[in-house]
Amino acid sequence: MKGIYAIAFLSALMFTACSGGGGGKSKIDQIKEQSKMEPTEAESNVPASERITLDNKGVGPIKDLPLPETIDQEMVERGKTLFNTNCSACHKVDKLFICPSPKGIMQRRSPEWIMNMILDPQLMVEQDRCAKDLLVEFNGAAMANQNMTEEQARDILEYFRTL
Repeated sequence: MKGIYAIAFLSALMFTACSGGGGGKSKIDQIKEQSKMEPTEAESNVPASERITLDNKGVGPIKDLPLPETIDQEMVERGKTLFNTNCSACHKVDKLFICPSPKGIMQRRSPEWIMNMILDPQLMVEQDRCAKDLLVEFNGAAMANQNMTEEQARDILEYFRTL
């Protein structure tokens, strides 16, 4: 009889562990609930991938990043190589894929936001309204942390300036 109770207990424990403890809620629903900031009416009507948030610097180490008027072609080449190696499995330049296209990102996001997203996407999804909304829009496809250095992230940003 003790064996039956032990099996029942272990089964219940495994079921609870496998369900993620979210009460049957999807990861996207959990993120929506965790969000303490309510989107404005304008944000609610515009998909996050199309939303313009140039005043948002995101959350992370990059607080201020003025960009020179001229584009550094050496940085662009390094950034393009890094993007093709680390990012192109999920991001395509000319179309939406698993995640948003970086084409035109400089017209929608601040340089600081882009750098912070590259450097620590998990922190951004936890604390930044736009990053949270992007996660929801792209069905929970979270950006992988590629452990980029600030220099590598800056090279990728310079590449994005050419798209």
